[in-house]
Amino acid sequence: MSQHARAARPRRARRAIGLTTMGLLVFGVAAAAAVYRELQANVTEVDLQGLVGDESARPQPTEPPPGDARAGTPVNLLIIGSDDRSGENATIGGENDGMASDTTIVAHVSADRSRVELVSIPRDLKTDRPSCTMSDGTTTPARTDRQFNEAFALGWTEGQDIASASGCTWKTVELLTGVRLDGLVLVDFVGLRDMVDAIGGVPICLPTALRDEDTGLDVSAGPQVFDGTTAVQFARARHDIGDGSDTGRITRQHDLMAAMTRSVLSQEVLTSPASLLRFAQAATSSLTASQGFRDLTDLTGFGLSLRNLQAERIVFASMPTVPDPRDTNRRVATPAATELWARIAADLPVGESPPTGTATPLTDPTASPVTDPAAPRVETPWTPPGGVLTSADDSSTSCT
Repeated sequence: MSQHARAARPRRARRAIGLTTMGLLVFGVAAAAAVYRELQANVTEVDLQGLVGDESARPQPTEPPPGDARAGTPVNLLIIGSDDRSGENATIGGENDGMASDTTIVAHVSADRSRVELVSIPRDLKTDRPSCTMSDGTTTPARTDRQFNEAFALGWTEGQDIASASGCTWKTVELLTGVRLDGLVLVDFVGLRDMVDAIGGVPICLPTALRDEDTGLDVSAGPQVFDGTTAVQFARARHDIGDGSDTGRITRQHDLMAAMTRSVLSQEVLTSPASLLRFAQAATSSLTASQGFRDLTDLTGFGLSLRNLQAERIVFASMPTVPDPRDTNRRVATPAATELWARIAADLPVGESPPTGTATPLTDPTASPVTDPAAPRVETPWTPPGGVLTSADDSSTSCT
């Protein structure tokens, strides 16, 4: 796999088996949903209707089975991979008193639950930062032309907690993209490591050997299976690999996430209650989530709503950027980024569209994508520069 931006790839038809996942969040959601259904299926129901007297006077259960509380509406989640260097995370990334965001992804789930687009935002992107409110009520001034990942670090420094750091990143993302966010999930080094180990590792095929002194990554070329520690090193490595850019690292992270998805969808994981339970425990113990996405019932219902999602419609993409002319170590957005975020906001597909539908360009990002409520939804094919990766593409795991 090239460490630079990839060309658009042909789609390989492969239907997802049962449940599917999206990025770091839905790895946990899918496993939780699958375990819920597995455990529920283990309980045999006995029908006592009419056998135990008058049941009308008995308390009846009122809580329905897990459902999708957001059914019929698109969902936009902010996924943050934190660069936490405290506690057990220090053994992976090295001890550090500060806190930073290592990875930021906007995960868009379509209203009909047929698509998931995961768009990575480069940490080196130059953008405007709004005024942020800290958990103690203090505020920070708005700033222009700042590095994107400063928002998380500033929130942590000024507010001294995850809420302040995540909240400032949330506001910065909404200002940058124009996309309304519905929730936030944060995963740390240990969580990613344990999720990978819980599924027995992630198959990867590397075209070249990779070595990075900062993270300790040292892997040979060819097919192999990453354990949890190696997967974290691979996701974090940057400076000694390829051109050292954050965009190159994003490409590797997409490869890893796609490979993880393929592993979770494999029969070995889905049909093994023990494997699913280990994975669900690792995933849920690693997640810090905002209200509405932290309860198992909420996660399970949301995960079950994605059970018919096809692997080729889990799309990984990068926000279109180019080197900043003033500083080639930084990135600036291109006009294609505006189109990308407009499509996300309008719940239109990114990457190849489904077989049905007609191609109509999105000329007005603020206009409703469907003008006639009775008309069938029109989904327009559009692929950002650099192409996309889907979970059905096995190029990151196959050497052939």
